Amino acid sequence: MTSTVVPPTAAPTRPRLASFGPNWATSVMGTSVLATATATLPVQVPGQRVLAVGVWLLAGLVLLAVGTATALHWHRHPAAARGHLDDPVMAHSWGAPPMALLAFGAATLLVGRDVVGLPAALVLDVVLWSVGTVGGLVTLVLVPLRTRTRHATDSRSPSAGWLVPVVPPMVSAATGALLVPHAPDVLALPLLLACYAFVLVSLTASAVVLTLVARRTVRHGLPAAGAVPVLWVVLGPLGQSITAVHTLGGQAPRVLPATVADRLGALTLGFGLPVWTLALAWAAFAATVTIRAARHGIPFSLAWWSFVFPVGTVVTGTSGLAEQTGSAALTVAAVLAWLVLATAWATVAARTAAGVGSGRLLH
Repeated sequence: MTSTVVPPTAAPTRPRLASFGPNWATSVMGTSVLATATATLPVQVPGQRVLAVGVWLLAGLVLLAVGTATALHWHRHPAAARGHLDDPVMAHSWGAPPMALLAFGAATLLVGRDVVGLPAALVLDVVLWSVGTVGGLVTLVLVPLRTRTRHATDSRSPSAGWLVPVVPPMVSAATGALLVPHAPDVLALPLLLACYAFVLVSLTASAVVLTLVARRTVRHGLPAAGAVPVLWVVLGPLGQSITAVHTLGGQAPRVLPATVADRLGALTLGFGLPVWTLALAWAAFAATVTIRAARHGIPFSLAWWSFVFPVGTVVTGTSGLAEQTGSAALTVAAVLAWLVLATAWATVAARTAAGVGSGRLLH
């Protein structure tokens, strides 16, 4: 999730790197999570499902457009993909493509089945989940390793963007839980346990990154205006972990003994409510910093999609807690968070479309 504006003094290859890098996948992530969040709100009104289907269709078009443009770019410039990985900033965005596949696959199973039917939606989700999960595990290992060994200078300046390559396994956990009811009996339990393992792995890696980011912020202060949107990425592992624990807890009774399933179900509240409170606190902090920076102008870039997907995970997490508790307050909070999500998506999508239309984001 980095800016696509390249300084004139950059190396000749940098403009090509910026054209279609992995950060474009954040537009697919944000649009897909809006479809999912719309469909899973604890309150349903007439037309809401139609809206979710429309957003899902748009997410599919965005995925097709971004995927095609990226493939053509790499075909014309074979070294571009390697260049993105070697770039000390762009490298962290490699976590976005796996999450885009996972997010769109989940939206397809939850929403797209109204259009393509459940069997086709299930097949597509299984394929996208499998590819996205493998890709996410690769970024979890490869990107931090290269950051420490190849990007020595960047490794001394951690930012919230470092979370992007370590969050995909958490998304795999949340979306993989949706596949448990459709899995054969012999695969249901291994799938559920694998998803819980993904939660632990991603939480551990996220905690390490957050510690580094907090230490850097204390020592050097807040980031420059252009990097302020990336602060919202912190909501990603928080909201997605709540969603994952809730969804997995709901599927546990299908494949685990009642006593174990009950304890995992209780984990939804025991884990979810404290993390949800932390997410709200961070959202308030990020919003304050963003408002202050906006007074002086935050230059638009694809980093603005950081305002969308992380907020979407908070919406789905809040909806899960509202479903679990039946709390009217949490239901209201989920709806309010959805309104923030929809507003953020509309704003960023419009700015992205304008940037593509003018060609500014393509250079």
